[in-house]
Amino acid sequence: MSGEPAFFELGVEDVDRARKFYEGLFGWTFAPGPSGGGGFMIETAGIPGGIHGGDPGARPYTFFRVDDIEQAVRKVRELGGEVDGVDLEGDAESVARYGRFTLCRDDQGSEFGLYEPPRGG
Repeated sequence: MSGEPAFFELGVEDVDRARKFYEGLFGWTFAPGPSGGGGFMIETAGIPGGIHGGDPGARPYTFFRVDDIEQAVRKVRELGGEVDGVDLEGDAESVARYGRFTLCRDDQGSEFGLYEPPRGG
C-alpha cells in the first residue's frame, strides 16, 4: 500500500455549471466519467480528478492509491476508522476500466478515499 494521492473527486449540485467554472478557471479538460450519470473525469497537469453532480455542499475528496483495497479497508477498521458501505466489487467492466474505490473516515472523522487501480494500470 503506497498511499500516494491518486486522484481527487469534486461533488457539486450542477455538474455542467461546475464544468464551465473549472474549465474557465484552470483550463481543465473533461471526459465522460464511469458512472454514466453525467459525471466527468478531469484531466489536469497534475493529479487527475473526477466530478459528479447532485451533491450540493460536498467537500473535495482525495483518494489514496492502495495495492489491495480489501486489505486497506480491513486496516482502516482495525485502526478505528470507518468505511462507507459500498460494494467493493463493482461491475466487472467498470472495475477493469477504472479500478475500485471507496470513501472512508479516519478515527477522528476526516474523510478520504481509497483507490485500487485496474489490474495492469
